[in-house]
Amino acid sequence: MTTRRAFIKQTGLFSVAALVSPSSLLKVNRQIGVQLYTLRGDISKDPKTVIEKVAAIGYKEVESFGYNSGKYFGMSPKEFSALLKANGLAHPSSHYMLAGLSENWQKAIEDAATAGQKYMVVAYLLDTERKSIDDYKKIAAQFNVAAEACKKAGIQFGYHNHDFEFADMNGQQGFDILLKETDPELVKFEIDLYWASFAGKDPVEMFKQHPGRFPLWHVKDMDNTGKRFFTEVGNGVIDFKKIFAHAKEAGMQHYFVEQDVCPGPPLESIKKSYQYISKNLVG
Repeated sequence: MTTRRAFIKQTGLFSVAALVSPSSLLKVNRQIGVQLYTLRGDISKDPKTVIEKVAAIGYKEVESFGYNSGKYFGMSPKEFSALLKANGLAHPSSHYMLAGLSENWQKAIEDAATAGQKYMVVAYLLDTERKSIDDYKKIAAQFNVAAEACKKAGIQFGYHNHDFEFADMNGQQGFDILLKETDPELVKFEIDLYWASFAGKDPVEMFKQHPGRFPLWHVKDMDNTGKRFFTEVGNGVIDFKKIFAHAKEAGMQHYFVEQDVCPGPPLESIKKSYQYISKNLVG
C-alpha cells in the first residue's frame, strides 16, 4: 500500500478522558513499535538510514507496509529482515491490501514468514470494496479463507479499522459484520485508537464486548481542536492511560505508533510519541 486516505469526513464524538494513575496500569509489552507508514516519505528514499534512526530513538518493533512484487521497500524478505535485525528491531506485523488476498496470497504468506512476521493485517478497504453490508459479508468470508491459509503457516490474520466501518448502513455497521461473521480464532483486529475514537466509539467498551480480539493496536492521538486532527501521542485528548489499563482484556500483544500526517519531520513526531509512551504508559 503506497497511499492512504489522509482526510475523512468528520463525524462522531470522542469521550471525555479519565484519570488513571501509572501504578494502576497492567503490565504490557514494553517493546514499543512504530508503523513505518508514518515515515513513508523518508523510507521510500533511504530505508537503511530511516531504520537506523528508528532504532536510535528507542523503538524495538516495526510494522511494515507497501509489500509489492515480493519485496519490502525494494528489499527481499531476507534482506529486509537482516536490516531490521542488525538494528535490533523485530518485525511482528505488516500491512497488506484486500486485493492481495486473491493475488499470490500464498506467496505473500511465505514472504511474511521469511520476514519474521507473526501477523498479516489488511490495512484498508477501498470505497469500491465496501459499498454495502453485503460487501462486508463477502469480505468477512474472504477473511476467513485467507486467515485459514495464514494459520497453516503459523501467522495470525488481522484487519485494521478506520472510521468508515462504523458508519450506519441501514441500521447495521460494517465493523459489526466483520466481527460476527469471521472466526474469532482465525481473524483478529488491529484497533486504530484514533479512528475508533473519531467515529465515536469507546475502545474500552469494544474490548469488553469482544475480549481477546484486539491483539494489535495503532496508537495515535487526536488534537484538541474542532478539526480533531492527528497529533503526537500524549499531545491530544485520547486517554491512553485508561485504554492501556485494559490491554489484557483486549488481548493486546503489540502496539505501534502511527501518525498519518505530521506537522514537521515525521521522525521528530515519532520521537515525541515514543518519549510519552515510555514515560507514562509502559515505564
